[in-house]
Amino acid sequence: MDTYTFQVNQDDVGYRIDKYISEKIPDYSRSFIQNLIKDKQLTVNDNFIKSNYKLRRLDIIKLEIPEPKELDIVAENIPLDIIYEDKDVILVNKPQGMVVHPAPGHYTGTLVNAIMYHCKDDLSGINGVLRPGIVHRIDKDTSGVLIVCKNDNAHLSIAEQLKNHTITRKYNALVYNNVQDDDGIVNAPIGRHPVNRKQMSINKLNGKEAITHYRVLERINQYTYIELQLETGRTHQIRVHMTSINHPLLGDPLYGPKNDRFKLKGQALHARVLGFIHPTTKKYMEFEAPMPNYFTSLLNKLKNM
Repeated sequence: MDTYTFQVNQDDVGYRIDKYISEKIPDYSRSFIQNLIKDKQLTVNDNFIKSNYKLRRLDIIKLEIPEPKELDIVAENIPLDIIYEDKDVILVNKPQGMVVHPAPGHYTGTLVNAIMYHCKDDLSGINGVLRPGIVHRIDKDTSGVLIVCKNDNAHLSIAEQLKNHTITRKYNALVYNNVQDDDGIVNAPIGRHPVNRKQMSINKLNGKEAITHYRVLERINQYTYIELQLETGRTHQIRVHMTSINHPLLGDPLYGPKNDRFKLKGQALHARVLGFIHPTTKKYMEFEAPMPNYFTSLLNKLKNM
C-alpha cells in the first residue's frame, strides 16, 4: 500500500480535493481518486470528506492507495512495427497517438496490449501491473523507437543504463523560430508547474536535473528542423526545454501557441535513435526508426510555404 501526505499551501486554497490529488499524482485519474475517497482511503485533518471538498490553508491530507490488483491484460491484435526482436528485448516503432502502457481507466488499445498478442507465452512478467515490460516511455503523441523488455534480467539491465544516462536517445523535432546557434545545450532543472499541474516547467528550487543537447539540421523560413539528444529523461523534457528558450515544438498542445495553423494531432517530435548495451551479449546496439509520414509531410509543407 502506498501512503501519501500533503499539506495545503496558500496557492491551492479553494481547489477541489479530487482535482488537487489527481494533479499531485498524475499517474491516477480523477475518477480513480474519487473512488478512493468513497472507499474512505483519504482523510483531511483525520476526517473523511467528499470529493467536492474545497481545500483550506494548512489542511493535512492523508491518502492510502491499496496495492494494485493483478491485471488480466487483454492481448489485442494491434499491428506492430517491429524494428528488432530477440529473446530479451523488442524494439518497436510506436506510431503517433498510441498510448504506451495501461493505466487506471485505460486498459486497452495500448502498446502493451499489442505486445501481449505478439509475444503470447514468450513474455515473462508482462501480466504484472500497470507498466509491465516497459522500462521507459514516450508521450502518446510522440512517435518513434521504444524498447520493451521480455524478462527481468533485461528489465534490470536497461533500467540501470537509463539511470546512469548511458543509453543513446536521439529525437528529431520541428520548432518555431530560427534557432540561432548551430548547436547548444539546455541545462535547466524540471519540476511540476506551480500553477498548471498538467504541465512541467523549469523549476530551479524543486526541479530535477535535466540536460538536453540540440543541433540544427535545417532552418526553414521562421521554423527550425533540429536533432536533440537526451542526457537525462524527465517528463516532457524536450518540450519544456525548447519552450524555455523560445522554440516550442510545432503542434504541442501543452507548451506551444494556442492557435496551431497546421492543425496537427500532436507535437512534431520523433524518437529516431535508441542505442544501448545488450543485456545478454553486452555489445552496444543502435536502432533507428524512419521518419513517419506525418513528419515528412509537415517538413515538405514548411519548405514549400
